Amino acid sequence: MIQRLRQTEPPVDRDLDSELRKFATPLQSDDDLTPLLERIGDARYVLLGEASHGTAEYYSWRTRISRRLIEEKGFDFIAVEGDWPNCYRLNRYIKGFQDAGASARDVLHAFERWPTWMWANEEIVALAEWLRHRNERLPAARKTGFYGLDVYSLWDSLHSLMAYLRRSRPEAFEQAVHAFRCFEPYGEDPQEYAWATRFVDASCEDEVVALLAEIRRGAPHYAHDGRESDLNAEQNAIVVKDAEHYYRTMVHGGPESWNIRDRHMVETLERLMRHHGPQAKAIVWEHNTHIGDARYTDMSDEGMVNVGQLVRQQREREDVVLVGFGSHRGSVIAGSSWEAPMARMPVPPARRDSWEDVLHRMGPENRLLIFNRDTPGEAMLRPRGHRAIGVVYHPRHEMLGNYVPTVLPRRYDAFLYLDETTALHPLRVPVETKREVPDTFPAGV
Repeated sequence: MIQRLRQTEPPVDRDLDSELRKFATPLQSDDDLTPLLERIGDARYVLLGEASHGTAEYYSWRTRISRRLIEEKGFDFIAVEGDWPNCYRLNRYIKGFQDAGASARDVLHAFERWPTWMWANEEIVALAEWLRHRNERLPAARKTGFYGLDVYSLWDSLHSLMAYLRRSRPEAFEQAVHAFRCFEPYGEDPQEYAWATRFVDASCEDEVVALLAEIRRGAPHYAHDGRESDLNAEQNAIVVKDAEHYYRTMVHGGPESWNIRDRHMVETLERLMRHHGPQAKAIVWEHNTHIGDARYTDMSDEGMVNVGQLVRQQREREDVVLVGFGSHRGSVIAGSSWEAPMARMPVPPARRDSWEDVLHRMGPENRLLIFNRDTPGEAMLRPRGHRAIGVVYHPRHEMLGNYVPTVLPRRYDAFLYLDETTALHPLRVPVETKREVPDTFPAGV
């Protein structure tokens, strides 16, 4: 039998502990979010992160923040790291459009692309029903929306466009059919398409560019759902164009496919802001790797940019607030490999000397850190590991990876530390893990 030894905790860095306490306040109730609301002030972009895509408390605390931003500061929409077609269906339900579905639960079951649990979960059901109930009392122009920013939905967006054009604008339908036929040999498998374009000098780029041009020429003719319909048609065409570019670039490796994706998300966010008017305010929900400014991690060394960095660079500093999330231990929903069945997995104690470990050793309380009161000292500005769990996760291997070197008070404007977290509640039943991590799992290495 292999014996695991408990490792002695490193001594607390007194300077760092003292510095962190300057920025920290307790986090237990909605009222404890008031310092964050004050920090946000009149900002029009609030980006809320998460350290995993499968943690219940990240979703519930982002909901708490979002509800206060919508009710107290008049934010117009939530935009998430999700596919446009599925999220637009939820947007239609939230806004009470005709034939939009009987319940949020019914609509969310349409989220079929892996990882389904990211948005088809009980936490999003609760948020969507709250938004629907609130919107029922408001005129159309003041209803809060819910949209997807991501680029992955090439075929779903193409199918949505074809159905829409067949119904609403038959003269443009042939252009969509032409694009569909170009992709058809690849069986709706983006990787097969991507590999084919690597070895053969052929792609569907011209077809999707022509389709977008046709959609934009016809935008004034769209009437269903009012102006939202114009937005939906154009965005689906843009997703098809950008997804084709993304998948074609992905097979070559390197940072460019990541950058294409995050630039697409920022361009979509700006398109939504224009749609909602000159005073629009946006809440964004994405992983910390997209939300936290990449310049204060090792991502920049690899030539990668992200949403948080790009929005900061494009907007006035006081107009953007980036909020990160992290926890010390708990459980999570994830897969053991790409497209593997979802499972409830343990999250071991954070790696020694990571930000999560340092915050835990201050005491086991949840904390809100606001980085605007004092200039951080040298101890705060040293890069430390910051946990990042993806949709594919291996708890026993995480000490070898899953940590992004981070200057915390520069990467974010605020940070929610949750000492222990629990797994998300998917609408589909997850596969249980057969073996938990033992109590003797080392705190570091």
